[in-house]
Amino acid sequence: VVSSTAALDEVYANVKAVMSRNRVKPKPIADNIVFVLGGPGSGKGTQCAKLVQDYGFTHLSAGDLLRDEVKSRSKVGIMCESMMKEGKLVPMEVTIGLLKTAMERATLKSFLIDGFPRALDQALAFEKHVTAADFVLFFDCPLETMTERLLERGKTSGRADDNMDTIRKRFDTFTAQSLPVLDAYKEKGIAHVVSSTAALDEVYANVKAVMSRNRVKPKPIADNIVFVLGG
Repeated sequence: VVSSTAALDEVYANVKAVMSRNRVKPKPIADNIVFVLGGPGSGKGTQCAKLVQDYGFTHLSAGDLLRDEVKSRSKVGIMCESMMKEGKLVPMEVTIGLLKTAMERATLKSFLIDGFPRALDQALAFEKHVTAADFVLFFDCPLETMTERLLERGKTSGRADDNMDTIRKRFDTFTAQSLPVLDAYKEKGIAHVVSSTAALDEVYANVKAVMSRNRVKPKPIADNIVFVLGG
């Protein structure tokens, strides 16, 4: 018996407690989650696009979600813009909130989450408030190569963070905060490091090998096939 005279949220909290006692679990927010990590310019986005095409993932880029928020000129977006120009990490509550909203809206529930988590506290908070990742792809690339790629991209991207000063700051942040994330996932045994200095197809072949080892299958070419025969 649940009293329904209190505020809606309080009543619902009591209802959820009943569900929990009867071992009724909420539906999962995702079927699969793969975190895709690597330094700026390591080729994450390119490889994610190929995985989406072949495996049917929903690709969520933390950076793209933040840039969309900046374009909206919301109060949060204006704050994010200032921090991104300085190469700093946006508050994790903002990034996790944007990711969770995007996941709830998605039709396909297998996710590639690109560029997140970028710090250990982000990883822990996401696991606590959203869910845990199944495994992690890390694209390993020398700083010199990533710098060349970013400067070349900056000629046409129009992105405020594709300039030498911001690139250096982003690398400093990546080295100080993101590499410990990789170490933590290595300790859990769910991190897979792929070199991204080779040709695109060679890198992707190694990525597909990681997918296979984790029992992630390519999407079928068709859901149903019906042959129609007759004279």
